[in-house]
Amino acid sequence: MTQQNEFSAFGLTIPKLTVFYGLLLILWAVVFSVGSNSITSWIPAFMGLPILISGLLCGVLPNQKKIWIHVAVLFGGLAFLGGFRFFSALGSDGGLFGKPKAAASQLMLLVTGGVYTWSCVKSFIAARRQR
Repeated sequence: MTQQNEFSAFGLTIPKLTVFYGLLLILWAVVFSVGSNSITSWIPAFMGLPILISGLLCGVLPNQKKIWIHVAVLFGGLAFLGGFRFFSALGSDGGLFGKPKAAASQLMLLVTGGVYTWSCVKSFIAARRQR
């Protein structure tokens, strides 16, 4: 696809959406990890950093954009899948009220990971149709 008719989601090209999503995950982890001694509170950042780096590499290495978006969507899919842990927390003793920050992070990963992954899949389909 040319730059003019490049696929966009939410008004952003997929590389820009990738950078935005990576930053969102990292920022979320920083905000929600303040005062926490749990390494698991940093999971959104662990997902966000490779997504952010992949998005930035799309701009630096435009000939390899396809590779870096595939790397990013892999981590977006992992974030989505990890978010399903939210449902197991519903059935645990403490439920949502035992660890509300953890439940919020899991739900955020489920929703945003799903939306991001779906947006990337739609862009892959659009790119395939353009050929």
